[in-house]
Amino acid sequence: MSTLFPNPPAEVSDTPPRKAGVLQATFRAFHYHNFRLMWFGAFTSTSGFFVQEVAQSWLVYDMSKSEFYLGLTAFLNGAPILLLSLLGGVAADRMDRRKLLLASQYVQMSSAAVLAVLVWFGAIQVWHIMAAAFINGLGQAFGGPAFQALIPSLVEKEDLPNAIALMSIQFTLARVVGSVIGGTAFSLLGAFACFAINAASFLAVIVALYIIHVRFVPKKTDAHVFESLKEGLTFVRRNHVILALMILAPVTAFLGVPLVTLLPVFAAETFHLDPRGYSMMLAFWGSGAVVGALHVAWLGNAPHKGRTTLLMQVGLGLTILAFALSTNFWIGGFFLFLSGWTVLALFALVNSLVQLQAREEMRGRIMSVYHTAFRGAMPLGNLAIGSMAAQIGAPLATSVSGMLLVLVAVWYLVRDKQVRQL
Repeated sequence: MSTLFPNPPAEVSDTPPRKAGVLQATFRAFHYHNFRLMWFGAFTSTSGFFVQEVAQSWLVYDMSKSEFYLGLTAFLNGAPILLLSLLGGVAADRMDRRKLLLASQYVQMSSAAVLAVLVWFGAIQVWHIMAAAFINGLGQAFGGPAFQALIPSLVEKEDLPNAIALMSIQFTLARVVGSVIGGTAFSLLGAFACFAINAASFLAVIVALYIIHVRFVPKKTDAHVFESLKEGLTFVRRNHVILALMILAPVTAFLGVPLVTLLPVFAAETFHLDPRGYSMMLAFWGSGAVVGALHVAWLGNAPHKGRTTLLMQVGLGLTILAFALSTNFWIGGFFLFLSGWTVLALFALVNSLVQLQAREEMRGRIMSVYHTAFRGAMPLGNLAIGSMAAQIGAPLATSVSGMLLVLVAVWYLVRDKQVRQL
């Protein structure tokens, strides 16, 4: 059996008191030194990603005037995740996960630096951004499963749902911070500053990976890579609860995430905003997402997570539908806030449930299936809804997504007792 353990062991065993106030319960995982290092490193790097996203999305739409190209760029970022994350999970169970993560960060940092140079010399084209998105996806395909598998080694099992929720918070808080910085930097300094900031931000997570005292001792095996992959897939297929969660995750990603991809269209055509206004819309969504993840962090190991997850999906569908029908910026911003709340609460809850069901010796492979299903559905959803929006308009395409989310959640609430009672 493969082993994940912190070094020194006292790092994990030194847990906070069982009786804690609201703040202590909500931020419980910050008690662990290794977790704090990874959280702040990941937060800095993810903030840089969203700084770049502001410039990247605006440049693509400004140069192409095409909703389809927005969706295609997002699709190219996610395609390698869809194609290669399963192999990334096998790698995460067979090699040093920190080294795998470091390689992923260096690849993505180099991609952002190249875009900054192209903008500096005035040579940037849409295909350059698309190629960089694909290269980033390659790094994420191998880094994502390794990162997911690393998190349980940073805290004790009883604090794992809290740790996952707090990692979701760093992602969503980074979206708020990165979007505000990105909108300001793009307006005042141009796209070069956004790409350069992202490239520099990877240094934070790279330093954290070198500092943390966590090591992974993989199980020695002579099994072929594809035999190991088959073993993980078989486990997922035979576990009804995990299989159901693996279906819910991509449905939410396919139908819920493209709203953010289409925000430049809503900003420019529905609300008539400039890049700074677009960044405000991203901040509305991200602020709600932070609240949603904090909500899940506070819940911790509370019961009825399955039912809560399905009710959150109903709420997500309804708020997406309400946003699509909005014509007032502030009303739309309110529903963006609510959609961010529900979607990140959903992601954190499903991730926690999968991690709690996973077997340690196959955690990398199980999380790679989750990563493939969850992240792989995003580019497919972006491509599909981007194409639909080009034909029938962004508001109607987004409305369809919201209604489908409600229908799927209601089906599981009525028909799947095992998921409902998790």
